[in-house]
Amino acid sequence: MEAFKKHTGIAAPLNRINVDTDQIIPKQFLKGIERTGFENYLFYDWRFLDSGAPDPEFVLNAPRYQSASILVAGANFGCGSSREHAPWALQQYGFKAIVASSFADIFRGNSFKNGLLPVTLPADIVADIIAQIEAQEGYALTIDLESQTVTRPNGTLHAFDIGEFQKQCLLNGLDEIGWTLQFEADISAYESRRGI
Repeated sequence: MEAFKKHTGIAAPLNRINVDTDQIIPKQFLKGIERTGFENYLFYDWRFLDSGAPDPEFVLNAPRYQSASILVAGANFGCGSSREHAPWALQQYGFKAIVASSFADIFRGNSFKNGLLPVTLPADIVADIIAQIEAQEGYALTIDLESQTVTRPNGTLHAFDIGEFQKQCLLNGLDEIGWTLQFEADISAYESRRGI
């Protein structure tokens, strides 16, 4: 897993609430047994018309957001089923972090476990950031995990909370298994003492 310390990137606005995981990655694309290629199906029903052509009305199809690496969305992002494919698709598309006023618990947990940073900010601040993104092409945010801040282009900082365990895992690029393996010598010594 790639470590996350500080990231500056173009922000894309998804000005919708209750974005569920079936919209993030529709169920018909969950059949693969590998953890690759899901970026092609991210927001599939919104990104593409019935003909298969990109929908010019969908925000991520706008040329100005093609290199976006931070998604800013409305409340209750990632609700619905608990598919782990949702953070995979977002990451593989190029997003490093999602900023929203709230996240569904399972989606939030799956994001941490896969190296995608979910950042929770107050609803009024998220709404203002979305308005600024829409008004200013090339709008970039800086997310500093060590200081737990989001910085706007004008220098305004917003603090966010994160659990210490999740923070340390992301800073060190470790999932839960990787974190546990740091203590492999201690685990082996314990097992030896117990005769396991």
